[in-house]
Amino acid sequence: MTHTHRTKKRISTDASKRWLRKLRPVVLALDIALLTACAVGPEYRSPPPVDTGSGWTQPVAAASVPADMTRWWLALGDPELARLIDTALAENLDLHQAEARIDEARALRDRVAGNRAPTIDAVASVNRRRQSENGPLPIDSIPDLEATQTIYDAGFDAAWELDLFGANRRALEGASARLQATEVEAQGVRMRIVGEVARAWFNAVGAGQELRTQQAAVMTLQQALDLVRQRAALGDASTADVDAAYVQWAAANAAVPDIQARQRAAVLSLGVLLGAPPERELALIDAAPNVLMLPTLPVGERADVLRRRPDVLAAERRLAASTADISVATAELFPKLSIGAGGGFQALSTGDWFDSPSERFSILPLISWRLFDGGRVRAEIRAREAAERQAALAYEQAVLIALGDAERTLSDYKAGLDTLAHRQEVLDTSRRSHGYAEARFAAGDIARTELLAAERLLYEAESSALRAHTAAAVQLVALYKALGGGWDADRFAERQSQARDVSP
Repeated sequence: MTHTHRTKKRISTDASKRWLRKLRPVVLALDIALLTACAVGPEYRSPPPVDTGSGWTQPVAAASVPADMTRWWLALGDPELARLIDTALAENLDLHQAEARIDEARALRDRVAGNRAPTIDAVASVNRRRQSENGPLPIDSIPDLEATQTIYDAGFDAAWELDLFGANRRALEGASARLQATEVEAQGVRMRIVGEVARAWFNAVGAGQELRTQQAAVMTLQQALDLVRQRAALGDASTADVDAAYVQWAAANAAVPDIQARQRAAVLSLGVLLGAPPERELALIDAAPNVLMLPTLPVGERADVLRRRPDVLAAERRLAASTADISVATAELFPKLSIGAGGGFQALSTGDWFDSPSERFSILPLISWRLFDGGRVRAEIRAREAAERQAALAYEQAVLIALGDAERTLSDYKAGLDTLAHRQEVLDTSRRSHGYAEARFAAGDIARTELLAAERLLYEAESSALRAHTAAAVQLVALYKALGGGWDADRFAERQSQARDVSP
């Protein structure tokens, strides 16, 4: 090694040491900043307390553990209903849209998370340029410096803003809370779809049962009308008797198209709910399913409703996000520390491009502090605080609405069961009366017209009982939905707890 090379190496080493000594205060300041970093603004702990009352306002079925409502429809023992719901959960377009909204919220959350990491850009360029010989740099007077040059450059540029006051951390918390709200709202869509499928199926089944009963009643009234007409031809009945029998037959017959339309409408709506053309399930019109046995629902404690209802959980997550937004806005009042760094190789010849003497490097710590902005930051803080108050009130309202829905639907279902019980008593009595009429007719004690009148009353009682049963079944669906049935709230709460544990 020549003396000149040894001298250059020693000068380069000494320069590096001097540069490292200059960087020590920057590194020390960076360490102190990282150690003292904190989040400003309020920290979300839990939603505000809401008075939920002491319990249900009316007696409910005793149950030490609430019924499993994750897939409540399986407890009804209807395989056709289970098939329809499973198909809807796989194919319904509203659910697919909800899944797309989750993907969008997750991507937005990941974008916010990316703000916490440094950005690094790789750069490479070949710059052919000519400098003016008459410009500020005396090109012609500098030895070995040509006016026309080709500069080869490759390297990286990096930038990192330190999260001294928790703006990025709180922004990530807010984005995560909004993602969770979107996820739970998707479960709310799932609950709604399950409820709509069950309600449409119960309406279709009830209408089908009612249609068969009504058609049987029409046949009975047709026979009665024929008998009255025969009696009128023999002079044993008046024209008024014929007209009265005809009116009864016509009224019963006019009700048939309405029942058919209700049945068809319910089946057509099933097709759309299953993400298919409306006519997909038209074959169900000809099916004759058994009448559903309605359970007495163990609803558990009233406070359990709040941990099952997606609207309540979504409102709580949006409140958490609004609280984080305040901290993000508050952090704008404080200084920001960012570090920029760059490095690479630069040379005038490709042969020297990646040699050690061609190395370049720079580091630039930067502190910025907004001293005056016309009050915009403080106005933004007030706006975020107002939004948080709105979110808190929306949460309280969601709690009260959930309790109101549960109380109302529970009352409706109990009333529906009571009505069904009374209709069933009337039906049982009508069946006994019809049995007596059949026995008396066989013994010759009554005419056929009286037997047909007993049959007409029996069919009317059956139609009333079927309508009451359908109404109670629809009310049962509404009750399950109001109680938060149809999704696994416990699993969501577990995932939420895990997300809090791993959050920075």
